[in-house]
Parts: sequence; structure tokens; C-alpha cells
Amino acid sequence: MKLQVRVLYREFLLRLVDLELLSPDAMGDADKLRGRIAGFLGFFSLYLGLAGLLFDGRNMSPAAFRIAGWGVEHFLISTTMLIVGLFAVFSWDSTFPDLRDVLVLAPLPIRTPTFFLAKVAAVGTGLALAIGVFNAGPGLTFPASLSSPNPSFRDMLLPFAHRTFIAYWVTMAAAGTFLFCCVLSLQGFAALLPRRVFLRVSALLQLAAFCAFATTYFLEPSLATPAALGAPGNQRCLAWLPDYWFLGLFQQLNGTPTPETVPLAYRAWIGLAAAAVTTAAAYGICYVHTLRKVAEEPGIVAGARRFFRAPRFGTPVRTAIVQFSIRALARSRHHRIILAFYLGIGFALTILLSRLGPGPAGPHAPLPPANFMPIISDIMILCFWVVGTRIIFTLPLDLRANWVFRIMPLRGGRALVSATRFSLYLLGWLPVWAVSAAWFLSSWPLRMAVGHLVAFGLMGALLVELCLYRFQKIPFTCSWLPGKSNILFAFGGFSLLLMLLLIKGAGFELYALSNPRQYLAMTAILIAAAAATRWQAARLDSGDEPIVQFEEEERPVLQGLGLFRDGVLPAEPAGPQGSGCSR
Repeated sequence: MKLQVRVLYREFLLRLVDLELLSPDAMGDADKLRGRIAGFLGFFSLYLGLAGLLFDGRNMSPAAFRIAGWGVEHFLISTTMLIVGLFAVFSWDSTFPDLRDVLVLAPLPIRTPTFFLAKVAAVGTGLALAIGVFNAGPGLTFPASLSSPNPSFRDMLLPFAHRTFIAYWVTMAAAGTFLFCCVLSLQGFAALLPRRVFLRVSALLQLAAFCAFATTYFLEPSLATPAALGAPGNQRCLAWLPDYWFLGLFQQLNGTPTPETVPLAYRAWIGLAAAAVTTAAAYGICYVHTLRKVAEEPGIVAGARRFFRAPRFGTPVRTAIVQFSIRALARSRHHRIILAFYLGIGFALTILLSRLGPGPAGPHAPLPPANFMPIISDIMILCFWVVGTRIIFTLPLDLRANWVFRIMPLRGGRALVSATRFSLYLLGWLPVWAVSAAWFLSSWPLRMAVGHLVAFGLMGALLVELCLYRFQKIPFTCSWLPGKSNILFAFGGFSLLLMLLLIKGAGFELYALSNPRQYLAMTAILIAAAAATRWQAARLDSGDEPIVQFEEEERPVLQGLGLFRDGVLPAEPAGPQGSGCSR
């Protein structure tokens, strides 16, 4: 049994990421992806660790030091719970057995407790890694900084000797476990429904959980002060915010409880115990009943017959690709979750900018500076929606079904890029523009609303053309190679550059909407940029017989020169891309 648990544990741990999406160049392993995620969390952990070293409370009064410490503790607890919530959402389908698990393992002499223990151990390891990697930096520096306004050098070198260190890690582990158990119990009780109903409800619960975590993190009120925690009017709100419960738990474990934090600590202990008991019951009952349901009940049923035909989008090739893209996004909850993740980032940055206050709208702007934020929000959501849609285009829906496209006489070039461009306009650009048009036409003066929508449409066209640079793929059909791009620096650089451009560009647009000459100059620049990008893409697409790419590949270490003897092609290509290599 120990050997079976060890083998299954390793297999389930590797399958926290869906390996069916990976390119053959990834060798069926997701080490690169896990390394990128760990590096992403490690970057923020290092940043927060350095912030802990720079935290100086020597010039603060005791009351100010306590308020600052509570604010830092609450931020770290709520961020840890957000990371655990995202981990629970993205590993939603890995926490319970699927049809392949049942069909492969049921004929083998493996008991249900063995299967259960291996699955729980794998999920627990993933949870521990998510909490540990993020808190590695702040967990070493902040305990000493928060224990005293003037920590000694010895205290900074030996953080393990502090009671605050133990209180910090126990609190973070308890907060993450509580939230993960809540998600597991919700999923476990939903799995008791009939299989077909569960598959439909599961996608809605996954999206609802993601929206709840992101919304709570960015929109919850700031109550990390003694006066706010003790105010009678805030008690109803505190009863629904578990991150403040664990702030009280930290104070209790640290030996610094106050009358305001004692009730919160009791709620944390009661909530943690209730979540653990509920999860154990739901998880155990689910494994007893779900294994048979997965094998016996169908997971996919025939859809209802519809009385309308899907519209055509020009040529048959374009119609097939666009209709496939629409239906793939409508049916795949994995892709919708990833798109929702990018939208959540866009909304978060929008809320962050709104809390910083409106910027200068220009001395001649007829509207008040409050209208500066709708422009920023509009462009921010457009950028993250289009970029998120472009990214999910590269993730396959089902690699085993790609033979349908492989046997068709499809070629790359302008026809393929045109169909993909139309799909990106339809799924990424059009929804944002339509919602923006409805809002601005109903709340702004007609002339300024139309002017913004024209400029907004040109910005979206430019962004779409930039996203499709050298994209010779059918959406949702190409394999995925993790680690090909540096997600950390690309994401950080894109977000920082976008925020800087928005702060400057939105003010310029608001001023240009009241100045016809400036507006004409702005639209001319946008038209020229979009046309130049479109011309460059068309020039590259009309190259030497571009082919449709179905497999994401690494760049070859040795590049073939395409030199053949007497101009005759070899029988077996020696190069990695099908070209001969000089010997």
C-alpha cells in the first residue's frame, strides 16, 4: 500500500496541471510551468521580504506602530488567502477523480482509501508549496520587524527564535487551509448531484469562486485599526470577512491580544474547525459515491436541437475557424477561467488607479476631472480582454481532435490570419466596444461619446494587429509549450507600461475631445499606427509558403542552412524543422 500511495501521489502531483495540453517538446512534463509559477510567487516574496527589512518603527509611537503592524499583517494574510483561492480555482478539476482515473485504476488491485490518501497528499503538497513559496520572504523578515519597534541585529539574523515567527506561519497555514477547505467542501457537496448536473454546476461554481475571491480582495473595506475593529457598525461586516478573523488569531498566538481581536480569534478557530470537519465529510462521502458515478453516468449529453443556423463569415475557411473559436470558448470552462483571470487583473488595476484619485484632465476640458477614470477603465479592460483572448487562443481545446484540421487542405498566410483576426475582433474587441458604447452614449454628451468610441475602436484595432504578429495558428488547436516566454517580466513590464501610458494618454484624449485639431491629430496617429501594423503583418504573411502550426516547438540549438547535395532533397530531413543540416 505504501508503494501504491507513493506512485499515485507522484502522478497526481504532476497532474495538478493538465498535461494533455502540453507540446511534445515539453516531454509530457510541466516542470517549466511549475518553475515559472514558483518564480512569479518568489518574485513577490523577495520584494515583500526586502520591504520587511526596510520596515522602520523606531520613529513611531506605540499606537502608530501597532496600527502599521496590523495593516501589514492583514495585507499578508489577505494576499495569502487570495493565492490559495486562485490555486483552488485552477486546480478545481484535479482535486477529484475524473473518468480517466477511474478507467485506468479501477481494474487494478487498488483500494479506495489508497486512492483517497494519494489524492489528498498531492493536493496538500500543492497547497503547502503555494503558501510556503509566497511567504518565504516576508515570513523571515516581518516577524522580527513586527515584534519590536527597534529589533536588534541578532533578532534579524535569528527570526526562528521569535514567538512572532511561529505565530506568523501558523496563521498563514491556518488561513490558507480554511479557504481551501471551504472550496473543497463546496465542490464535494456539489459532486453528490447527478454527474450531468454536477458538470454544468461545477463550471458556474468555479467562476463564482474566482469572482468572489478577486472582488473581496480588492473591494473589502480597510478595517485593520483598533477603532474600526471595535466599532459596533462594523461587526456585521467583520462576520463575513475571514481574513480579519485570522488577524485576530495572529494577535492571540503572538501574545498580544486586545479586546477588539479576541472575538475575531474565536471566530477563526471555530471557522477552521467547522471547515475541516465539513471538508472531511464531503470529501470522504464524495469519494465513496463519485467513483461509481464517474464510470456509470455519462458526462456529456447530446445538446438540444436548435432551429437556427450559425451565421457565415465570408469564405468557408473563415466561417469554419470563426465558428470553431466561438464554440470552443463557449464550451470550455478552462479557457473561460483563464480569460476571467486576466479580466480580474484588469479590474484590479482599474480599482487601484481609481483609489489613487483622478489625474489632471486639462485646463480646457468641459467635463470635470471625474470623467478621467472612465477612459482609463475602458482602455484597461480592453487591453486585458484582448490580450487574454489572444493568450487562450494558444491553449488547445483537445489535442487529440486536431486531426480534423490536419487532414484538411489548410494553408497559413493571409487567409488563416484573416480568419484568426476576425475571431479576435469578435471575441475580444467587439464585447468591450459594445458595452463601452452603451455606457458612454447614455452618460456622456453625444459628440464626446462618439469621439471617444471612434478613438477607442482605433486603439482596439491597433492592439489586435499587435497581438497577431507572426500568428500562424488556428485558435484552440496548437499544443502549448510552457516556459517559452518569461511570464514574470512580460506581465510586470506590460502592466507597468500600460498604467504609465494610460495615465498620460487618457488625459490627452480627454483634452483632445474638446479640441478638434488635437482630436484629428490623435485619430490620424492611431490610423497610421494601425495601418502600418496591418501592412507589416500582411508582408510577413505573404512569405515563403507559411504553414499552419499545430505543435509548439523549442528553437533548435543547431540551425539548418538548407544546403543540399546537387540540389536534391534528402530522403530523411536532418534538421529539426524539416530542413537538411550541413555535415
